[in-house]
Amino acid sequence: MMRGSREETVRLASGFRMPLIGLGTHRLAGKECVRAVRTAMSLGYRHIDTAEMYANEEDIGRAIRGHDRAGLFITSKVWRTHLRRRSLIRSCRASLGRLGTPYLDLYLVHWPDRSVPIKETLAAMKELVAQGLVRSIGVSNFGPSLLQEALKASDIPITNDQVEFHPYLYQRELLAFSKRNGVTMTAYCPVAKGTVFRDPVLSEIGVRHGKTASQVSLRWLLQHGLAAIPKSGNPAHMRENMDVFGWRLSAAEMRRMDSLGTSRRLISPAFTGLPYFVLNAAQRALTLARAGSRGRSRA
Repeated sequence: MMRGSREETVRLASGFRMPLIGLGTHRLAGKECVRAVRTAMSLGYRHIDTAEMYANEEDIGRAIRGHDRAGLFITSKVWRTHLRRRSLIRSCRASLGRLGTPYLDLYLVHWPDRSVPIKETLAAMKELVAQGLVRSIGVSNFGPSLLQEALKASDIPITNDQVEFHPYLYQRELLAFSKRNGVTMTAYCPVAKGTVFRDPVLSEIGVRHGKTASQVSLRWLLQHGLAAIPKSGNPAHMRENMDVFGWRLSAAEMRRMDSLGTSRRLISPAFTGLPYFVLNAAQRALTLARAGSRGRSRA
């Protein structure tokens, strides 16, 4: 059974509970990854996030070997080129083999691919749940419109949407939509790749609470109802990232942070083209208008 107080976990629509703070492992590999995961677990982390694209599932498997599996929450993601039924099921089984675990707590579609019907992808994920290979399913990098499509297409709950979310990319529209539909959200890049460390507003708020700017950023996410998966190989930073419970930001501090930004995106892979599916309505209009202007200027 998953350990941790109710404050430190969130109930998914599948009925399982997910720890609100996890360890992100993107770009951690080899001995560094093994060491980071083992250190994190020794500090109380139970939520480990990975993906087949990260190429570190074997390393994580080595790190968790011998650990009480029931006390862990492992998330992995299927890459966008493997969203057809047979390919997805094959990918999941391969991830399980590399991780050395009989099941995944959460399995996500890493990025959308419009060339594959979302219904086919989600039907394959339903099969994995029925077979006991996956406990909960979800998506990643889905904005409101695509998330709505996924919810309509799935016969079982879409429990989570993992997206870039930090004080400079406050995805208000997506957050509101997710809450209305019972979909939890997980923030990657929750400290904006270290940008928050130098932010005077977050630092000032942190001083008031005896916390760092990073902790303030994570607390802001938690109070908005998100989970977060900060990446770190530094034991001191890992310990710091877990110390975000038992205190709260005031309503005024939350409003101040809400106003820091909505458009500073750090992750936008080339294959996405226009990042239409992750932008809010105002950003979509602006992006499409600019694209149209560039097209006319080239005509």
